[in-house]
Amino acid sequence: MLAEVLQALQPRPGRKYVDGTVGLAGHASAILAASSPDGFLYGCERDGDALQVAKRRLAEFEGRFELRRGNFAELAEWVPPKSCDGLLLDLGVSSVQLDTAERGFSFQQAGPLDMRMDTRQPMTAATLVNQADAEELARIFWELGGERDARRFARAIVRDREQRRFETTRQLAELIERLSPRRGRKAHPATKVFQSLRMATNDELGSLKRGLDGALMILRPGGRLAVLTFHSVEDRLVKDWGRAEALDYAFTGEVDVPELRIPRKPELRLVTRKAIQPGEIEIAANPRSRSAQLRVFERV
Repeated sequence: MLAEVLQALQPRPGRKYVDGTVGLAGHASAILAASSPDGFLYGCERDGDALQVAKRRLAEFEGRFELRRGNFAELAEWVPPKSCDGLLLDLGVSSVQLDTAERGFSFQQAGPLDMRMDTRQPMTAATLVNQADAEELARIFWELGGERDARRFARAIVRDREQRRFETTRQLAELIERLSPRRGRKAHPATKVFQSLRMATNDELGSLKRGLDGALMILRPGGRLAVLTFHSVEDRLVKDWGRAEALDYAFTGEVDVPELRIPRKPELRLVTRKAIQPGEIEIAANPRSRSAQLRVFERV
């Protein structure tokens, strides 16, 4: 959704922008090109391999960007406050990560049960699968993946690991498929389990919450925040956060009732009331984009 992101951020010369999930620098290079000759970009990326590719790809914009390896949840710790005119968060896992068997993100390829976006962190998906109890695994599968068989899968994992540790993607995928045979279904039965394990391993929702709050600190008034999600849980979090920050009141109780409201200045304006979705041409060219949703907010 490159065109939609550029339309949302409206890059211009002399302005400063942030790409919190640089990846292979597709969006970053387009933002720098659109803000030529002197627009500047701060960028961060958890994946060290992707960051090296991004640096090479952005070499033509030398002197106009600063890239760091890290989590976008930490952007406010090094990007100057109220300095930026636009910020992009492109969430989820990249196609390169999915297609690299050694990274362990996909059940379609045999590889280690890893799933770390930042390989410097000690916890892997295997750590969770082999150490979390059945209740915790079921919670992860249900809350992050919406897996209806969460409890049954969790109990089976705990039972099987008593005989042999889970070390590979193939081990876990085959267990799930034995418990829930495909029988002509389009989606693999392990899809939601792998998705939820990836999100838990990388604390993706926690990072998103911190990153959204940090965006308020580094965006200047009039600056735009664009968030591209690929998962309903993430999209709901972004939507609810944005709507709450756009309210002209806060409330002191656990529920929003008029008697408990306190007037306040809104932090955001909703640029898009509904999420922007990819067009048919993009979905045909890149089927993985079909679940993408873009929400745009403006700092007030």
